[in-house]
Amino acid sequence: MSRDARWKALLELLVERGRLDVEEAATRLQVSAATIRRDFDQLAEQQMLVRTRGGAVVHGVSYELPLRYKTARHASEKQRIARAVADLIAPGEAVGLTGGTTTTEVARALAVRPDLASGSPALTVVTNALNIANELAVRPQFKIVVTGGVARPQSYELIGPLADGVLGQITLDVAVLGVVAFDATHGAAAHDEAEAAINRLLCERAERVIVAADSSKLGQRAFARICAAESVGTLVTDVAVGPETIARFEEAGVEVIAV
Repeated sequence: MSRDARWKALLELLVERGRLDVEEAATRLQVSAATIRRDFDQLAEQQMLVRTRGGAVVHGVSYELPLRYKTARHASEKQRIARAVADLIAPGEAVGLTGGTTTTEVARALAVRPDLASGSPALTVVTNALNIANELAVRPQFKIVVTGGVARPQSYELIGPLADGVLGQITLDVAVLGVVAFDATHGAAAHDEAEAAINRLLCERAERVIVAADSSKLGQRAFARICAAESVGTLVTDVAVGPETIARFEEAGVEVIAV
């Protein structure tokens, strides 16, 4: 196992459990305890975990796994969700995409749609995510608008008041939100308040809002609220979502598509 793969596995275990012992991690990853201690020390130097006696813990309730380490989590579900979201977008529309692994997959699904292979433009995509802009900029049929702002290294998103000037001057047909939590009562949320503020602006500028989230995000709460559930028209999730969860969202006026 390469170091990057090992670090990704360690961080995912840590996010799930909150605390991880050296011996337990060594057993799970089938490497020596000395290797895990070295990994923990190096990850602590990058402020991606907090080192403890005999193990490591996450930074706290606002801890967020950096985007580059999240790409493999629920990957097949996210790709199915992304294709379903892409099918809800019509040629010629203006689409807002927030950052995140699921919305990145939405961008990729849009890029390979045959009916969006040409046009002037085939789509207008407004995003605050540098990685999404980078992937779509090579598609000449897409008009790409980047919000501006200060780059957030965890999610590659641009945040801060510099984005307000752009978002205040545009209107969108649809905003596609990637979220860390979505609850019928508490709404959609992110870990970071500045990220949530930009996402909220995208929602306000859109005629309709789609949340793209795998079922592990549903019924969860996070620190910074983006919008109320009633502001969301459609939730696209995976088939692991429970019927009670679907019913709660539908009562809040949200159409649920499970794929």
